Amino acid sequence: MLISVCLDTGRPWGDLLTLAGHAEQTGFERIYVPDHFMPYDPSVAVPGNVHECWTVLSALAVSTTRIGLGTLVLGNTYRHPAVVANMAATLDQISAGRALLGLGAGWQPNEHKAYGIDLPDPGHRLDRFEEAVQVVSLLLRSEVSDFAGAHYRLSQARCQPPPVQTPLPLLVGGAGERRTIPLAVRHADAWHTWAAPPEFQRKSEILDEACRVAGRAPSEVRRLTGQVVRVLARGNPVHDDSDIVGTAQFVAHRLGDYRDAKVDEFIVRDRAATPLRDALGSMTLMAAEVVPALG
Repeated sequence: MLISVCLDTGRPWGDLLTLAGHAEQTGFERIYVPDHFMPYDPSVAVPGNVHECWTVLSALAVSTTRIGLGTLVLGNTYRHPAVVANMAATLDQISAGRALLGLGAGWQPNEHKAYGIDLPDPGHRLDRFEEAVQVVSLLLRSEVSDFAGAHYRLSQARCQPPPVQTPLPLLVGGAGERRTIPLAVRHADAWHTWAAPPEFQRKSEILDEACRVAGRAPSEVRRLTGQVVRVLARGNPVHDDSDIVGTAQFVAHRLGDYRDAKVDEFIVRDRAATPLRDALGSMTLMAAEVVPALG
């Protein structure tokens, strides 16, 4: 099971840069960045610093040299998919082939309301999202693309320069069993949802069945999830249904449950409220003590 990190873009830029460099030095697989513009609230805009996803990734692409870079995940409502495809191809060029493009339907209501961005009902949102994934895939994986959908159109469209990777990996994020998981099977190389091991395993089995229906080998779709993790040098573990906080032995035991649930890549969720020094120490212990214990 690979170990990656999803940085909290509510941190100051200097902290993000330091954490990214440390993640690379300690052997994490990939740095992910979420796609948001403000802290979450069900309906109203709230104050709080949040750095824009793609700008952060572009800067990290030139401040790192080996670690993978990914979005977790880009909201489809915020950008036209043809623009997204060109952004991804350029990021792959800048990073010398280290980009992963994670895509989602879009969801956070207060961002849409504050900026006047349309947020359709879930059914229409997923209709648009499925077309968007196809548009992105065509542009990144074909020399010339045509597409005629209800929401998006391409006419002799090109994406140049193309990505370094052939193909640049696409990830679909979302837990929906009726539409999102089958969509990931049809169009993506990887699927992500935040879930505890039992729920992840249940949804992963649904993905396996969707693969069989689509005539695709289940092993072709990589499975990702994760949680907030803090590894402590000493102290008692925090028994919580969500965050994983404790010594390396305790954390390794908890992450073993994810490994046993057939998670291909576990993503450590960073939290801006965690002091930088503690976050760096946790990364060091994760690499030095937890990962070896997982085998």
